[in-house]
Amino acid sequence: MPTTFEVLAEPTRRRILDLLREGPSPVGELAARLGLTQPGASKHLRVLREAGLVRVRREAQLRWYELDDEPLREIDAWLRPYRALWAGRLDALERHLDENPVENPTENPGDPEE
Repeated sequence: MPTTFEVLAEPTRRRILDLLREGPSPVGELAARLGLTQPGASKHLRVLREAGLVRVRREAQLRWYELDDEPLREIDAWLRPYRALWAGRLDALERHLDENPVENPTENPGDPEE
């Protein structure tokens, strides 16, 4: 069984999750929005379902897929300490920019109008 990180490494699967953030969707609609065949979309959805990232429910002939964010919470918890590093660096960048204002960046340094 692949890890959540391995499942999310595939760009099409991330795009599927992005679409499912908007709400549940049948496989045919997801396939159309992604420009995939229905069997192609179904293969990605199966991997996402097995990883616990999506749930499926049958409604008549349709299978509706929806996001299950529990595995994403685990990733979020893992990333939390790294965000503290990024925040500190962004704060340092902000201080640097405040202390060293950039002159008008739209002016060309060699502009003869100077």
